[in-house]
Amino acid sequence: MSKHRIIIEPGTENSNYWKDLWNYRGLFYFLAWRDILVRYKQTVIGIAWALIRPLLTIFVMAFIGWLFESRVPDNVPRLVFVAAATLPWQFFSSSFSETSNSLIANSNLLTKVYFPRLIVPASTVIVCLIDFFVSVVILIGIMIYYQYVPGVEVIMLPLFLLLALVTALGTGLYIAALNVKYRDFRYIIPFIVQFGLYVSPIAFSSNDIYSSEKIPQVIKYIYSMNPMVGVIDGFRWCIFGGASPINTSGFIISVAISILFLIIGIWYFRRMEKSFADVI
Repeated sequence: MSKHRIIIEPGTENSNYWKDLWNYRGLFYFLAWRDILVRYKQTVIGIAWALIRPLLTIFVMAFIGWLFESRVPDNVPRLVFVAAATLPWQFFSSSFSETSNSLIANSNLLTKVYFPRLIVPASTVIVCLIDFFVSVVILIGIMIYYQYVPGVEVIMLPLFLLLALVTALGTGLYIAALNVKYRDFRYIIPFIVQFGLYVSPIAFSSNDIYSSEKIPQVIKYIYSMNPMVGVIDGFRWCIFGGASPINTSGFIISVAISILFLIIGIWYFRRMEKSFADVI
């Protein structure tokens, strides 16, 4: 009686890996659903945290904008103006943080069975996406209070949400791969998020940067390299209308950086993926 040996091999970069992502979609759904259930488990107010965090940020950033007399478009309430930038920023910051720490948080799973490791960070974005949809209630409530009605441009909002997702996933994948080998990055992640909050146009408008004669042109280009500038400007355009940012050089630079981050993030993650189980 002959014996047969069955060898289970992970997908290779050139053939089965991306097919494996689809074959393991059940695991993707399970991890996302597990994170949703665990996120607010044993908390006093549960999912209300998805409203409290952005709401506090909106009031703080609105106060800072008022204090420094940052300009807002005519007939646009400052709270609505700030809320339109805070929500995509909160989505990016939470997605980036969760994705960056996802491999460490699931280290016990990585060392036991084979599956495309890309599923782990990708599933964390779903939880943050649900938080974003919950927090949209804040923006709707503020617009109802001020009786502000957005224009037809609002139908483009999903495209800029997708851009925010691409930015968060691309940067998160790169840091997640680094975080496995160099645990110091868990201390760097909060700093990156906090620094990004200050250099993103949340309390102020990008027009204040681009139109200011006091700011050197080189600084304006560096500012445009922040990928969240394009996302936030796009969100505000969808809600407030006006001149489209899509044809501006700053927006094009911002979008190009987002796509570049995604390409580099996936490339580096795939390069380091085979060593995750050994290092972690």
